[in-house]
Amino acid sequence: MPFPPRRPPYLRRFLSLLVAFQAALGLVAALPALAQPAHAASFEIAFPPTLLAEPVTGRMFVFIAKTNRAEPRHQLFNGSAVFAVNVTAQQPGATAIIDQSTPGFPPASLKDIPAGDYHVQALLNIYTEFHRADGHVIWAHMDQWEGQDFTRSPGNLISETRKLHLDPAQGYQIKLDLAKKIPAIEMPADTPWVKRIKLESPLLSRFWGRPIFIGATVLLPKGYDEHPGVRYPAMYLQGHFSLDAPFGFSTKFDPAEKSWAREKEQARAAHLNLVEPPPYSHYNGALENVETGYEFYQAWNEDRFPRMIAVTFQHPTPYYDDSYAVNSDNEGPYGDAIMTELIPYLESHFRMIPKPWARTLTGGSTGGWESFALQVYHPDFFGGVWTFYPDPVDLRRYNGGIDIYTDENAFTIPRGSWLEEERLASRTIDGQTRLTVRQMSRLQNVIGDKERSTIWLNDYEVVINPVGPDGYPVPLWDKATGKMNRDVARYAREHGFDLREYLARNWQRIGRDLAGKLHLSCGESDGNFLNLALYLLQDFLENSTAPYYNGSFEFGRPLKGHGWQPTTSAELVRKIAAAVTQNAPKDEGADKWRY
Repeated sequence: MPFPPRRPPYLRRFLSLLVAFQAALGLVAALPALAQPAHAASFEIAFPPTLLAEPVTGRMFVFIAKTNRAEPRHQLFNGSAVFAVNVTAQQPGATAIIDQSTPGFPPASLKDIPAGDYHVQALLNIYTEFHRADGHVIWAHMDQWEGQDFTRSPGNLISETRKLHLDPAQGYQIKLDLAKKIPAIEMPADTPWVKRIKLESPLLSRFWGRPIFIGATVLLPKGYDEHPGVRYPAMYLQGHFSLDAPFGFSTKFDPAEKSWAREKEQARAAHLNLVEPPPYSHYNGALENVETGYEFYQAWNEDRFPRMIAVTFQHPTPYYDDSYAVNSDNEGPYGDAIMTELIPYLESHFRMIPKPWARTLTGGSTGGWESFALQVYHPDFFGGVWTFYPDPVDLRRYNGGIDIYTDENAFTIPRGSWLEEERLASRTIDGQTRLTVRQMSRLQNVIGDKERSTIWLNDYEVVINPVGPDGYPVPLWDKATGKMNRDVARYAREHGFDLREYLARNWQRIGRDLAGKLHLSCGESDGNFLNLALYLLQDFLENSTAPYYNGSFEFGRPLKGHGWQPTTSAELVRKIAAAVTQNAPKDEGADKWRY
């Protein structure tokens, strides 16, 4: 093929200039588009001096909901997007800004909110300054006896809900006024059956540098006042903060409660998942064991029902709605406060039998871990524990199955392949994803930095984590990257928070006092994978010797999820009473408290 004819030099120079000129024209035409700023989306939030006269340190929130079935703040875990930023010494009348750089969940930014009409509400979670006995000064939310629920904590500030059209493409700058202060919690009145106790703890007040309170709700047996000479065994129930009576005891029949319980039962039978949180905290989630508070009252009131005293603890902390009932570097001596302040007070003010065989423990989830830990840490003080679906009792199977000692990253499952598999934090009973660990970590960071989210999984981590140089807990993993901190894992193990490892290390010393006292159960479709750690604990205990543990494990299958237990609450009380009767000295048998 012949070569094309060579262009003259002047023509080549002309063509080069023409190309350069056209490129310059294109660049100039593009400049306005490049220089044009993106449309900004933001909220400006302020509170008036008539509502609060002093500057405030805390965390400012904006909730964005698609529906108005409840205030947006009350749809936090079931419908609202949430965005939050810290505020430091915000003055009355000054504004806090939540904009496109503010982290959010589920949308990561305001720019990710699709155009549409929404219900919007702002909230200020107020922090308190604590000068702790360990020399650290931190800011955290002081519980107001609401159980560390900042969306309803007395004294926090909220705006009215507004219906707004949001379109990040068009941009918006919206002012929200914090116009109301959340009122104080209305304490339920005592009844002949139910009594409530609230005490300042000297131990905890010294640690936190401010008055800290612990408490209990006490359910008395039938005939308590009519038999003043009788003393009773005690059942200590552990669980999340609640002012409800133990086991949901209620003398009033509630048709809505019964209807809801049956609806839940039918949904489970059909292998469906109800994403609404249960409105009745005592509902045990067992398909075959639906029991309302009124039904439990009817059993408790039967002539031949065991006569015992049931007690639930209240021990909210600046980090969570309860302390896990143990001493920890971040939360202080809550274990000592319960054992040396609260229980002695209860035993001296109510007619409890202050003997190990007459003290029993039970609880589920967080309360399952707490009840089991109290029995394990104090083997000769309590007479037995009935633990349901406990938080991880073996830290080789932390939430979602994380091995905190060997896994490099909390977010993904190491498979040795190119495909990265996201680790689940929670699942439905039929195995579908609710939240991944990555998503849960993002949510925690939105609700509160420095491990101050007061929600799962931070609840347990602030207990097992060491204190950092800034006074806040050192995270078990980086909430942005998922990278595990092996130093924190070693700290948790060395300080006895891995209960299976603690048992194995100390079995020769404590096993004899625990034989026959450990009873555990869990659904095999537990939504938080808590059955995985129980399998490892079961393997150790069922192979124990000198002595053999002589307790029990029961796993619900198939499709028994978080909240499953093998009996109704009334049947559980009968089972515990039978064990107490068996263990009681002959001169203090059941005839002393069965009448």
